[in-house]
Amino acid sequence: MTEIGEIAPDFTLPRDGEGSLTLSALRPKAVVLYFYPKDDTPGCTVEALDFTAQAAAFAAAGAVVVGVSKDPVKSHDKFVKKHALGIALVSDEASDVCERYGVWGEKSMYGKTYMGIERTTVLIDGTGKIAQIWRKVKVDGHVAEVLAAARAL
Repeated sequence: MTEIGEIAPDFTLPRDGEGSLTLSALRPKAVVLYFYPKDDTPGCTVEALDFTAQAAAFAAAGAVVVGVSKDPVKSHDKFVKKHALGIALVSDEASDVCERYGVWGEKSMYGKTYMGIERTTVLIDGTGKIAQIWRKVKVDGHVAEVLAAARAL
């Protein structure tokens, strides 16, 4: 599990569209790395739309937004197209990155337990250090809080 002040674990993952995204290649920009459970589900759609709506504000603050889920790139492409998303989505199908960031774990819903991604956002500063972590994120108002933190870097 990652902690504030640590260097964020680097990765290269396939992304929506084509190609791949390497975390360390985004420096010296700050990075808002948000982990979400599944493409095109209600909460994940609202979160992606909220980040898209504020993409220009994040860019003005010197930050780039990257969404991470275990969905394959083909699913990301459909999600981006359907909702006209303006943020990068990367695919962590093997859950290596999710495990290194400590967001993959046991969840429960309706009395059943299963493994899944805990909705989490990690703010990484321009030097690659973790500046802030939000765990068990509630979508409403979250993007505004992350934007304020990015502006404060």
